[in-house]
Amino acid sequence: LVLGSSAFVPNLSPTFTTYSGLNAVSRKDSYDVTLLSGDGIGPEISEATKEVIGALSERFGFKINLNDALIGGVAIDEKNDPFPEESLQQCLASDSVLLACIGGYKWDNNPRELRPESGLLKMRKEMGLFANLRPAKVLPQLIEASTLKREVVEGVDVMVVRELTGDVYFGTPKGIDVVDGQRVGYNNMIYSESEIERIARVAGDVASKRDGKLCSVDKANVLDVSQLWRDVVTDVITKDFKDVELSHMYVDNAAMQLIRWPKQFDTIVCGNIFGDILSDEASMLVGSLGMLPSASIGESGPGVFEPCHGSAPDIAGEDKANPLAMILSAAMMLRYDLDRPDEAQLLEDAVEAVLDKGLRTADIKQEGDGCKLVGCKEMGEVVAEIVSTLNVKESI
Repeated sequence: LVLGSSAFVPNLSPTFTTYSGLNAVSRKDSYDVTLLSGDGIGPEISEATKEVIGALSERFGFKINLNDALIGGVAIDEKNDPFPEESLQQCLASDSVLLACIGGYKWDNNPRELRPESGLLKMRKEMGLFANLRPAKVLPQLIEASTLKREVVEGVDVMVVRELTGDVYFGTPKGIDVVDGQRVGYNNMIYSESEIERIARVAGDVASKRDGKLCSVDKANVLDVSQLWRDVVTDVITKDFKDVELSHMYVDNAAMQLIRWPKQFDTIVCGNIFGDILSDEASMLVGSLGMLPSASIGESGPGVFEPCHGSAPDIAGEDKANPLAMILSAAMMLRYDLDRPDEAQLLEDAVEAVLDKGLRTADIKQEGDGCKLVGCKEMGEVVAEIVSTLNVKESI
């Protein structure tokens, strides 16, 4: 094999249809939601979230049927497949999907196709989940949990819109070959115009519903694929989102600016690999991944809503996990997929209320903060209690 031969010529992605806006199923009295509890702390935070959802639906007279399915390590153990076909079909037939977390040391040395992360990639691809929305909002109750100074993080409210099914993670060809007697590893960073256009429309849509500022992150000074990204994003936003103020930033500068002055950002849009890194960085402005939800959506069909944190196998089964990110993910599900924005707001208000009561799980507990340390189960119970009694806005 010689570098530059046909094996290294990229396989172009198919042309994608035009994204038409954030969609939800029509508001109704009963919803079917697939629950993917996954691995590690997943079952614990799922149980806490189920209790909260039950309290919410009972109070407001609708029903969410949570139907279990397998993904990740538990699916490998039971089905020898990180995302079995029956799980995929159940997800596709649902109104929405709620995912806890996957992964663990147990499966780290498996062949790549039998690792939990491969199930996650398969789910995104097969369900067409091309856009990941990850908010990073600093709550006033948790400012001291951030490693940055109060004046830097106070008031931060950033939404990272990440393209999820293209870029170097999915580009082909890829692999490890022997070239001139030595191993060469290669991946292909590739985007088609239609892929960029549809994520730009999601970002424009999101930004127009927030503060109207959108920063597109790329590396157009050295990467041809990033130059195309910049050109297409500029074209889409300037033509179709005239109320949105668009700026561009190189990814290395963006990584620095997120730490130096995060309040300059409102909505950020970026490709898969840059978004993977920057969204994790943005999340730590808040102080803990245990507080951050995310949504992955496609052109049609159900979205997948999941906390940003991992499966934390080191504390699995010890009642130490923080369920608040998964509860907030359920709020995003209510807002984006189930057409229940007022109920979503109530869940978010309940999370703030439980923090106001001075309850903290270990990941957000600060020495000398005067707050009570609680476990996953108790945190879920108290949030459910608050959901049942919290004063609500008249719009519900």
